[in-house]
Amino acid sequence: MSVTSAPGPAIPPSDEELVLKVIPMPADSNANGDIFGGWVMAQVDLAGSVIPARYAGGRIATVAVNEFIFKQPVRVGDILSFYSKLTRIGKTSITVKVEVYAERFQSQGQFVKVTEANLTYVAIDDQGKPRPVPHRPTIS
Repeated sequence: MSVTSAPGPAIPPSDEELVLKVIPMPADSNANGDIFGGWVMAQVDLAGSVIPARYAGGRIATVAVNEFIFKQPVRVGDILSFYSKLTRIGKTSITVKVEVYAERFQSQGQFVKVTEANLTYVAIDDQGKPRPVPHRPTIS
């Protein structure tokens, strides 16, 4: 069995939009001081909804978590930056990629990619039924 070292510093993506920054607190951690994965997932869902909300022109709901990868642990005091990019617009749905980078408390200014995910949101009407996305730009 081979052992690989932790990846070195990462560079946040320049083709994605910074949509959220947050610092996890002790109440968000387990007994080892690592942040609960469910807490990170909730933050990714919030960050992922920012861009679809612009295009939907109304209510949206998370319809699928297509992929979710935890790459490194998140620790209390990390500064987390959530970057998002539109990847697909369908008739009623919008899919985005979210990448999460941590600036460790002791080494601010240096980023480590901790999580990446792909999520799909659906535009919904007042009854919670899918409706067409009114604004469908071309994705570059």
